[in-house]
Amino acid sequence: MKIIRSIKQMQRVAREIAAKGQTIGLVPTMGFLHEGHLSLIRKAKKEADIVITSIFVNPAQFAPTEDLDKYPRDEKGDIKRIGSAGSEIVFIPKAADIYPDDFQTWVTVADLTQTLEGESRPTHFRGVTTIVAKLFNITRPDVAVFGMKDYQQAVVLKQMLRDLGFPIKLIIAPTVREKGGLAMSSRNKYFTPEQRREALCLYYALRTAKAMVKSGETNCRRIEKEMRAVISGHCPTAKIDYIAFTDLNTLKPLEKTAQNTICSLAVRLFKVRLIDNMKLS
Repeated sequence: MKIIRSIKQMQRVAREIAAKGQTIGLVPTMGFLHEGHLSLIRKAKKEADIVITSIFVNPAQFAPTEDLDKYPRDEKGDIKRIGSAGSEIVFIPKAADIYPDDFQTWVTVADLTQTLEGESRPTHFRGVTTIVAKLFNITRPDVAVFGMKDYQQAVVLKQMLRDLGFPIKLIIAPTVREKGGLAMSSRNKYFTPEQRREALCLYYALRTAKAMVKSGETNCRRIEKEMRAVISGHCPTAKIDYIAFTDLNTLKPLEKTAQNTICSLAVRLFKVRLIDNMKLS
């Protein structure tokens, strides 16, 4: 496995791979890898000849009040895990190289970034789309793999690909969950065992919503009311940022569930903000 830290070297290697007629799969990460990330690498390996896994804690997608400095890091362990999952290249650029002092250019997707995470974190998606566009230009992938847990992000990136004409196949892989149902996240490390059990309230609420829809309920307000009761009952200190019902493809808000309805939520528990989602119909 090759470790590359230079942007110019990564560009050169990507051109060499393409010149050999081999395809490239890209898995962008912010490090501190867990089984969810590794599943993305394994998926990319099935889709491409060479897999590049990037590690970059992107400062542009963190607001000043968020946990950039405290975000967990384990480069040595990440490199070992990436190799075990089958990725041939690890790309670890420096923030100063990605965002030099005179950096002025940003990629912005308009409407899709105004709701859900975009409403709670107004500058977040500008940072996401800009770094992903840069990674696409540097690594020249044929395939890029992202996780379903960050579903709005995936929809935004699909729009960016269409609008800017990136010749890349974007794959959204299923959310990987811990035993009990908690969606895997690098931030789960912040929880004590007891707090982690309480964090299952997100999964329980989503499971409740899916069961209600399966039983014939279509009114999103009634479903949301039950979800809030589940969350507060399981974790009384939880603070709900949002519970939203939207179309799977357009993210347009829904008052009644229909075909391709997804429920997304963001909840703060013990100073940790978690997101999750589930397709209801």
